[in-house]
Amino acid sequence: MNHLDPSFWAVANRLLVRKALAEFTHERLLTPVRVAGLYTVDSDDGSVRYRFGATRLALDHWDVDADSITRTRDGADLPVDALDFFLDLRGALGLTDEILPVYLEEIGSTLSSTAYKLSRPNVASSALVSADFQDIESGMTEGHPCFVANNGRLGFGLDDYLRYAPEAARPVRLVWLAAHRDHSTFTCTTDLDYEALVRQEFTPSTLAAFGDIVDLADYHLFPVHPWQWDNRISVTFAGEVAARRLVYLGPSSDDYRAQQSIRTFFNTTTPSRHYVKTAISVLNMGFVRGLSAAYMEVTPAINDWLADLVAADDVFKATRLTLLRERAAIGYHHRHYEAATDRYSPYRKMLAALWRESPVPSLVDGERLATMASLLHVDAAGGSFAAALISSSGLAPSSWLRRYLDAYLVPLLHAFYAYDLAFMPHGENTILVLRDGVVERAIFKDLAEEIVVMSDSLPLPPACERVRAAVPEHMKLLSIFTDVFDCFFRFLSAILHRQGVLDQDAFWRVVAACARDYRDSVPHLADRFERYDLFAPTFALSCLNRLQLRDNRQMVDLADPSAALQLVGDLENPLAGLGSPGSGSPGSGSTGSGG
Repeated sequence: MNHLDPSFWAVANRLLVRKALAEFTHERLLTPVRVAGLYTVDSDDGSVRYRFGATRLALDHWDVDADSITRTRDGADLPVDALDFFLDLRGALGLTDEILPVYLEEIGSTLSSTAYKLSRPNVASSALVSADFQDIESGMTEGHPCFVANNGRLGFGLDDYLRYAPEAARPVRLVWLAAHRDHSTFTCTTDLDYEALVRQEFTPSTLAAFGDIVDLADYHLFPVHPWQWDNRISVTFAGEVAARRLVYLGPSSDDYRAQQSIRTFFNTTTPSRHYVKTAISVLNMGFVRGLSAAYMEVTPAINDWLADLVAADDVFKATRLTLLRERAAIGYHHRHYEAATDRYSPYRKMLAALWRESPVPSLVDGERLATMASLLHVDAAGGSFAAALISSSGLAPSSWLRRYLDAYLVPLLHAFYAYDLAFMPHGENTILVLRDGVVERAIFKDLAEEIVVMSDSLPLPPACERVRAAVPEHMKLLSIFTDVFDCFFRFLSAILHRQGVLDQDAFWRVVAACARDYRDSVPHLADRFERYDLFAPTFALSCLNRLQLRDNRQMVDLADPSAALQLVGDLENPLAGLGSPGSGSPGSGSTGSGG
């Protein structure tokens, strides 16, 4: 518990309050008033005042100076304390009596995680440039850039955190069960079958050992998160174990490392083997992180369809986009819970798993891997990983950025404009392939649960209809404006601007040039660009924290996710006025006022 030290705790609180002031102001929950060169926010009852310095940037991004934050009552200094912040402003933030205690628990857990990261020796961003894929993964410190309570993980105790949190970087051995085939469903992509998967993932000696416990012809091998076995399956599914519908086989012989998503594991013993994504009944960032057995059943078919679509498209091929297919999935059907609940219940998401391709076999000499979340990483000394990559590449910052956009943004634009298809392309869902610090290509993952087809006209196999959703016309382009511009580029542009690497106007001019070049390369989609104008003056502000503040146990109604969106006014589009060749001369674009 060395990380629970007053000095680390004070810094963690200040960093979280900084983020809360920035993101809640961005989402227009708070309205700071500028007084004598600083911004002020008053508590609900007006007795407590927060003062801070900030620079306002494009997309109404508030770059708050953490060291400048003060909290006072009647002029007397008070500690900068994150839990007090939410009590001071519970009314402004709309925190109900039901939601507030759970949200405070998530904030406390997030603070503890930050304190743990602060307690580790600082690894400079410049050193991470040459680090191993998994060392970069575990070296990330921020989590989701928008969500304030982004490391809740309610259900983990301290020992669990130190064993299973990705930042702890501890080897994990998964629990293997045998699930009787009468009660479990296994599906796979067309280029795989169950026996082939088992031969790839296990040594003959391991299979022989399992075969000494059960008749493998009657059972499916089933990977389970150790926490899930200890805290859920061995208790909640005890009757299934007693009836030998589930049989404990023991820990894996391979070591795995938890990824930022906490329930996905990378095989460190044999990196070419599949990732394993498991169910874990832990509340984190607005959802219990289970996996649906019903969803898993059609996951491989969705991946087959998507992989075929990408492979047949010349634009996708030119970008070298890679998909990490979810090649196999398994779910366990507990008849009592399925009879007692609807399909969205967490009780139906306790025991399922999938196997996802590893990116390692696709690498050629000189290529390295890094989670795209790393582009937003800033080390304890203020060093930016993105800036370090740019420096190591030897390219001009704008040239480096363009290479990244060609690999990452163009596939997203093409998916939308050609197919009405949206990915969920946040930093944790995207892996970058680097050579000499330059982005060569992007790898998209977490496909079947995250993609959405927003059109009735795109043909889908019957098994894939689950990914089709009726999205209102005015919301469709938010898959780019919100997920890419506001939730990723807003932060990347601010970091490069603050570091003096590339000012924000230049950043958005490069984005605009990339978008224009893509648009001009697909003249047959001109009507789509007119219908969905990427260079429109404004776009709707979609607020993620408002979702969590409203319901932190289930942020979105999975039956109608677009209906749950919290849209609050508009943001000025930094691409506005940059849609024609030659537009975007120096000094154009969105700028903010300093503070």
